[in-house]
Amino acid sequence: MAEKQGLDLNRVVLLGRTLDEYQRAFGLELQEWRGKAILDVAAGVSSFTAESRAFGLNVTAFDRIYSATAIDIRARCEHDLEEVTREIGHKPVYKWDFYKTPLGMRAYRARACQTFLQDFTTHPEHYVAGELPQTPFADRQFDLTLVSYLIFVYEDQLSYEFHKQTIQELMRITTREIRVYPIVTFEAQPSTTLRKIREAQSFASWNFEIVSTDFEFLRNSNCYLRITRKS
Repeated sequence: MAEKQGLDLNRVVLLGRTLDEYQRAFGLELQEWRGKAILDVAAGVSSFTAESRAFGLNVTAFDRIYSATAIDIRARCEHDLEEVTREIGHKPVYKWDFYKTPLGMRAYRARACQTFLQDFTTHPEHYVAGELPQTPFADRQFDLTLVSYLIFVYEDQLSYEFHKQTIQELMRITTREIRVYPIVTFEAQPSTTLRKIREAQSFASWNFEIVSTDFEFLRNSNCYLRITRKS
């Protein structure tokens, strides 16, 4: 078996990203979403919800980790961040134009986690615990749903059926569009699960559009997937 070029992960790691990173990865124009309801799925310890709400946006975060205490979340994040920081610099599938070094990446991740923990403690109502592929939300409750670093990138750990049911559930609760990032695996290869999803008859009434961006950390990840209802 060929040696892995990317991170060799046996679990979904608990890392966070900042509003700045979300804007770059998802091509987000914040003003466009004022007055709209936004859901951040598998949000983990990202600071997107806290920072966006400070900007005046209506954002809710959803993740299974929110059933844990802030102390336990911090401990797991610190463990996962140290592991990833230690390993990632040796992997050829990453580009360092933005973060410059593993320590530069670590600084972003640590800042996101710290901001998240403050908001999670102060405003727990913004953070909803649950286990995909189910959610507790109402039909078409959100205008925009974001999913980062879960489906497609972890396709070696998450089944096709999990992907299918998760996307169907997000379609149920989303009015306008779903955006998914990244759509390559940790080996920087196109997701085979995404190809199967796009070809499935059960998704024939939805558009799957790949939108290019200028943000690329994991190689070939300079794009996101936009899912919308066909007219």
